[in-house]
Amino acid sequence: MSEINVRLPDGKTLAMSTGSTVFSVAERIGPGLAKAALAGRIDGKLVDLRLPLATDVSLEIVTAKDAQGAEVIRHSAEHVMADAVKRLFPDVQIDVGRTDHSEKFQYDFLVDSPFTPDDIERIEKEMQEIVASKVPFTREVVSREEARRRFAELGEDLKVSRLDDIPDGVDITIFGHGKFIDLCRGPHVQRTDQIGAFQLLEVSGSYWRGDEGGPKLQRIYGTAFASRKELRAHLDRIEEAKKRDHRRIGPQLDLFFMDPVSPGAPFYLPNGMIVYNGLIEFVKSLYPEYGYQEVMTPILNRSELFKTSGHYYKFHDDMFWFAGSDEGEELGVKAMNCPGHCEVFRSRKRSYRDLPLRMAEFSRLHRNERSGTLNGLTRVRSMAQDDGHIFCEPDQVAAEVGRFFELMSRIYSALGLGGVEFYVSTRPEEFLGSPEDWDAAEKTLISCVEAAGYPCGIKKGEAAFYAPKIEADFRDVLGRAWTLGTIQIDMAAPGRFGLEYIGRDGEKHQPAMLHRAVLGSLERFIAIYIEHTAGDFPIWLAPVQVAILPITERHQLHAESVKRTLLAAGIRVEVDERSETLGFKIRDAETRKIPLMLIIGDREQEDGTVSPRQRHVKKNDGAVTPEELVARLSEHIAERRTGSIA
Repeated sequence: MSEINVRLPDGKTLAMSTGSTVFSVAERIGPGLAKAALAGRIDGKLVDLRLPLATDVSLEIVTAKDAQGAEVIRHSAEHVMADAVKRLFPDVQIDVGRTDHSEKFQYDFLVDSPFTPDDIERIEKEMQEIVASKVPFTREVVSREEARRRFAELGEDLKVSRLDDIPDGVDITIFGHGKFIDLCRGPHVQRTDQIGAFQLLEVSGSYWRGDEGGPKLQRIYGTAFASRKELRAHLDRIEEAKKRDHRRIGPQLDLFFMDPVSPGAPFYLPNGMIVYNGLIEFVKSLYPEYGYQEVMTPILNRSELFKTSGHYYKFHDDMFWFAGSDEGEELGVKAMNCPGHCEVFRSRKRSYRDLPLRMAEFSRLHRNERSGTLNGLTRVRSMAQDDGHIFCEPDQVAAEVGRFFELMSRIYSALGLGGVEFYVSTRPEEFLGSPEDWDAAEKTLISCVEAAGYPCGIKKGEAAFYAPKIEADFRDVLGRAWTLGTIQIDMAAPGRFGLEYIGRDGEKHQPAMLHRAVLGSLERFIAIYIEHTAGDFPIWLAPVQVAILPITERHQLHAESVKRTLLAAGIRVEVDERSETLGFKIRDAETRKIPLMLIIGDREQEDGTVSPRQRHVKKNDGAVTPEELVARLSEHIAERRTGSIA
C-alpha cells in the first residue's frame, strides 16, 4: 500500500497509508488528541475528521481550544436541531443552514404553520436527548443520482432542488447521525455529545431562495459552545448587545430614527447631525496634511459610465436605474465614487509631476439593498462613504499605503478604537486582471502591513473582483469583529478607463489606483461606534458636551452666565432649568450620556465658579472659574482626546 506524508504544525512528518482519514492521524499522534478532535484544517480550510487523505498535506487537528472548533460544534448542532424538528414534525421539509462564521446557527424549514414558543421548547428538549445519546456522525460520498433518490424517498423536495446548486465535479456528501441524514459539506464533530451546550434563540420568517414570491419558510436560530460556561458568557454578551443596540440607543439619544416611508435611509436628528458632521469634519481636517483634494462627482450618471467601470454588469441589480428624458437614455444613481474619480483623473492630461493625486469625497451613495436585508444603520440604501482614491506611479504604492496607516492610526486613536488587526484579502475565483499582477499586488500589501509593524493575516479568496485589499478588523467591547478601514490596489479601473500620465521618460504610462476608506460607510461606522461606546462618545464628538445643573431657581442667573461663556468658546452646552432635584438632573444627564456636568449652588454663585462632575469619574473635580474650565475643555476638544478631562 502506498504512503503519504502528513506534515504537522510542529514540523514533524508522519508517514500514513494513502486513504488514511484525518481522524486516524489524530489517533496516531495520541489518544488524548483523538478524543478531543473536532475537525482538521488543511491549507487554512476546515475539513471533516472522516476525510480520506490521498496526497501529501500539511494538517492541523482542530479541538475545542481552537477558535474554529466552535464553528464545527455549531454546524453539528444545526443537524441535531434539524433531526429534532423532523422527529417532532415528520411532515416538515428541511432547507439549508447558515453559511457564515457568526456565533449563531440556523436552519430553514417548510412547515404548515409557524413554530410556537412551546414548539421551540419541545425541539430544544429533543435536541438534549439526541446530544446525550452520543450518536456518532457519519460521512458518505454519493453520486448525484443516489442523493436525488434518497432525498426524494424522504419527501425532501427542497433538498432535491438544492442538489442542482452543486457544480459538476464537486463531491456530493451526505452526513448522518442515527436515522437522520442531510446534504452537507461538513465538517462535523465525532459524536453528538461533543456539542457541549446549546440554546435556541429565536424564530423568524424567510423565503425559499430569498424569493419573496416563493414559499415562506420558518427559520430557527440557535447557538452552541463546547461548555455551559462559554454558552453562559455568550448569552450575557447577547443581553449586553441588546442594551447597546444602535437601533435602540439612536432614538433614545435623539440621534436618528428609521421609518418605513423611506426604507434603508435614516432620518438624522440634530444630535445625530452633530455626530455625523463631527466625524466628517475630523477626517476632512486631516486632508491638507495628507495631501487630499476634495471633489464632488455627480449622483446621476449615464449607464455608459458604469459599463466602462464594470459595475453595470457585476452589480446591476444592486443599483437604482431609471430612464432619462432623452430617448434611450438610462441613468444610474451613484452607488460608489470610484468611476467618477476616474473621470476626474482623465478630464485633462496628467504628468508624473501631478502624482500622487489624492481625491476624497463624502457625497451620498445609494444601493438597492433588498428590504429583507436592511438592518438599522448597518445595512442601508442611503449612505455616505469615507471615500478616497489615490492615483500614483507604481513605485509609489508602498509609500501611499504607509501614509494610509498613519492617517488611520490618528483617527482611530481619537475615537478610542484600539486592538485593530490587519488582513490581506486575496484573489477570488472570479477576478479581473492577470494572476501574476494579483500575486505581485498581494505581496506588496502584505509587506506594507508588516512594514507598518503589524502581523498580517490572510483572508483567502475574499477580495473584490477588481482589487486585493488590506482590511482593518476591529473588535468592539463585546468581542465582535468589524471591518473598518480598507485600502485596495485596483487591478481593473485604470485600464478600463484608459487612464494615462506622462512619465519621467516622456512616454505614456498607466497609473496605479488605490481605493481607501478609514471609517468606511459612515452609517455603518456610526452604528458600530454607538454599540461599542453604548452612545458614550468622547467629549469632542458628544452632541451635548456640558450640562449646567443649577440646584435651585435662584442659581439660574449664574448658570446662564456660564452658558454664555462656554457658547462663546464653541462648546455645546445646555442649562437644565427644570424645577427638579439635583439628583434627578444628574441622573437625566447621565442617561443622556452628557460627558460633563457643572453643578451650581450657593457657593459657586457667590464665588463665580462651577463644580465639574465627569461621567465615569468617581472623584468630583474641585470648583474652578468658567474661564479656567473653558481653557481646559477647549484644549481637550481641539486635540480630540479621549478619557477624562485633565
